[in-house]
Amino acid sequence: MSWIPVIALAIVSFAAAVFLIGVKKGGWALLGATLLFGLTGYALQGTPGLPAAPGTATEKQAVDGELLVNARREYFSDPQLPSRWIITGDGYARRGNFAQAAGFYRSATEENPRDLEAWLALGIALVEHADGRLTPAALLAFERAQQLDEANGGARYFLGMSWLRSGEAGRTVELWREALANAPEDAEWRESLALRLLRLEALLASDQPASAGQDGR
Repeated sequence: MSWIPVIALAIVSFAAAVFLIGVKKGGWALLGATLLFGLTGYALQGTPGLPAAPGTATEKQAVDGELLVNARREYFSDPQLPSRWIITGDGYARRGNFAQAAGFYRSATEENPRDLEAWLALGIALVEHADGRLTPAALLAFERAQQLDEANGGARYFLGMSWLRSGEAGRTVELWREALANAPEDAEWRESLALRLLRLEALLASDQPASAGQDGR
């Protein structure tokens, strides 16, 4: 599958969000990061244009720690700062040292087992430390975060991203739909997640005819 229609779709999505939906200028950076993050996930899923060499194409994909931290913070509008453990862990995560970051996030969960953001940050760090793989420990962290607050979509969003990177886009769609269904109407992250879901569904729909032809159906 060529990258041209994928990139074109991302541009169209950005334009639609700005001019049709009315995303304000202050949200353009987040929207652009969202599209870039989604393209990264799609690249990890489909690796278009790369030779069929098993186990070598997606192992060294660079991850922007700053982007991950900022994306996580979008799900927490409370002006109160995270715990000292999370703040310290974020410093390591921004530099790409997810092993050290996970240690601080784990300390935050031990100090306060009901710290939703700590569990979410731990799940993200464990996935990145495992080169994008959803380990049992990461899955447990995401599940704990979700149990603490069903209305907060952070756990479902990042868990969905992990499944997307594993080639399980169907699970991603289900999780993001659940996140929107449980989200408060005034949630600040609701609009951006809805845009991500629409773009992912459009990408999957555009890829189905080609896949069907390859399967001989």
